[in-house]
Amino acid sequence: MRAARWSSTRRAAASGELDGIPTSRYPLVVTPTTPTSDTDAPRGLDLGRLRRHLDAHRPGLVTGALRAELVQGGRSNLTYRVTDGAGTWVVRRPPLGHVLATAHDMGREHRVISALAPTPVPVPGTVLLCEDPEVIGAPFYVMEFVPGTPYRTEEQVTALGPERTRAVVLTLVDTLVDLHAVDPGAVGLDGFGRPEGFLDRQLRRWGKQLDASRSRELPGIDELRAALGRALPASPAPAVVHGDYRLDNVLFDPADRLTAVLDWEMSTLGDPLTDVGLLVMYGEQHDIPGFPVPTASGAPGHPDAAEIVERYARRSGRDVSDVDWYTAFAYFKLAVILEGIHYRWTLGQTLGAGFDRIGTVVPLFIDRGLRTIRRRPRAASHQED
Repeated sequence: MRAARWSSTRRAAASGELDGIPTSRYPLVVTPTTPTSDTDAPRGLDLGRLRRHLDAHRPGLVTGALRAELVQGGRSNLTYRVTDGAGTWVVRRPPLGHVLATAHDMGREHRVISALAPTPVPVPGTVLLCEDPEVIGAPFYVMEFVPGTPYRTEEQVTALGPERTRAVVLTLVDTLVDLHAVDPGAVGLDGFGRPEGFLDRQLRRWGKQLDASRSRELPGIDELRAALGRALPASPAPAVVHGDYRLDNVLFDPADRLTAVLDWEMSTLGDPLTDVGLLVMYGEQHDIPGFPVPTASGAPGHPDAAEIVERYARRSGRDVSDVDWYTAFAYFKLAVILEGIHYRWTLGQTLGAGFDRIGTVVPLFIDRGLRTIRRRPRAASHQED
């Protein structure tokens, strides 16, 4: 049986069935490496072809020789900082290896960022979308470089001091409220997702990803999956969902203003409380016994989960009484994502350092997810018997 499982997962990897697993930025378990920059392009980016394409479609934009570096922390859609010495831009493309176009859709990222430009949600300006894989080897888009700091580590956040730390995190929450207040139809995002049955589809999607990336026993993962399925809550009115909203996916300037929300690869129209559950989950990681690295949520002044939820509820006016389900789902989702990264690492399909440690985190997330779903009152369920 085990041999069959290994065989099926290897076939899945070869056919691209694992490509729906977005591996994004997970510095909590991946040791960032110092980016290198050289006149030679980093792997996955052909600077000569990029330059010719930009000259043809945005004449005058580039005025000197291009240099590029792989941005620190990028673990899924690859992110490069590109400069000609006068201007700086960011290029995003799918990961290397076998990918499915629907799993790493550059057009979707470009569309949502462009649509949000006139709203209160800060996003980088878009420059160009290229869906022709022949240009640099994959579809890609170019956006403006936004200066700012992504707070990834406990040391970074602790250096702010308790008052600034609290203010930064509450600004993060308030910006999420702004995102969920956007009228999708008013900004041209009709049809960007299918809100009906969103939670059921999400649970099935991540369950399929789990099945596709199984390479070892994971005690409790199927129990968590089943418990979530038995207790699906009724979703509120749909909204634009980021899908991976957290402190290190946004940028802050020195005055603690949030200058850009990044990494929209998982965005869609759906249940906004899935973003809240993720934010709570990330805010609890410092309290997980055995977690291998310090996390920003452990910094003095960082609001706890209760304050984050209360702030969101008060500012948005949404009912958050079922937040435990959404938080447990966030643990399940991230456990599946990290297991997918671990599996890619075993196949040699990752770039960068620290991937050897990811597999140790997955059981911790499964355990915390089970604890969270078990503390949820049965009365809160809308679909249990």
